[in-house]
Amino acid sequence: QVQLVESGGGLVQAGGSLRLSCAASGRTFSSYAMGWFRQAPGKEREFVAVISLSGGTIYYADSVKGRFTISRDNAAKNKVYLQMNTLKPEDTGVYYCAARLGAPKVVVTFWDYWGQGTQVTVSS
Repeated sequence: QVQLVESGGGLVQAGGSLRLSCAASGRTFSSYAMGWFRQAPGKEREFVAVISLSGGTIYYADSVKGRFTISRDNAAKNKVYLQMNTLKPEDTGVYYCAARLGAPKVVVTFWDYWGQGTQVTVSS
């Protein structure tokens, strides 16, 4: 089992940047694929970016390609990051970190563990 805690959200102007972090508990962090998802008010939770156990496989949603970068630190920090650049108002939402055993998936329902989320608000 793994527990996830997100941080780094906040209010930023359009065009700005934020870096989200997700700290994972447990000594088997490197056994889990990790992902970032988001949910805007009144909308369903959606895939943003996912990364495989080793970091060798990464998928991005088309809406964030070229602007967001997902990375992970398996060595000691047990963390996954989401660097968000050139933010847009449509990036506003609660961002969730997720984990699953096995390959990374872009479908929300395939993920087993979720953090509480961190709010990201991008003003125009």
